[in-house]
Amino acid sequence: MAGRAIRVTSRIVFLVCGLVSLFTGVPYVMLRGVDLPVQSEWVIFAVALALVGVFSVTLAVLPRSWMARACKKDRDDEQLFSAPLKVLGGFAAISYLVALVAYLAPPRWNLNSQLMFSLCPMYFIKTTFDPPLVAVFFLLAPMNAAVYGALGLTLGYAWWAFGKRTFG
Repeated sequence: MAGRAIRVTSRIVFLVCGLVSLFTGVPYVMLRGVDLPVQSEWVIFAVALALVGVFSVTLAVLPRSWMARACKKDRDDEQLFSAPLKVLGGFAAISYLVALVAYLAPPRWNLNSQLMFSLCPMYFIKTTFDPPLVAVFFLLAPMNAAVYGALGLTLGYAWWAFGKRTFG
């Protein structure tokens, strides 16, 4: 029963992280880089967010037997979902903290906007207007965590499918 709960929870988390990643890329596409406060390679961000989002959503709906075959695992192996979920959680936790540091950093630190766009996709909101701290804690930082959680999921399954066979 615990295995089924992990599978269902993993699929829901994969779907939510993938959709958040896709929706986070929308402002970059809508602004087309023109209205961003600094010149950036907005196309790279939008494409990366879209690829990670599509891969994560695909994993959420892909049959378990196909995932097991790609990862060369048994379809009933508990690590098929639990190990990538751990990687997703690690990436999400670290990126949540990065978003908080990006918001709370004093202006004298003079953070590189290009670097911050890649580390925190929602950083352009801070550069265009100053969101309240509550919005950062409960909206922007969790969105950043979901995007990087989807990236962790993508890297975890890619590592498992194409590289090392032991994981988590």
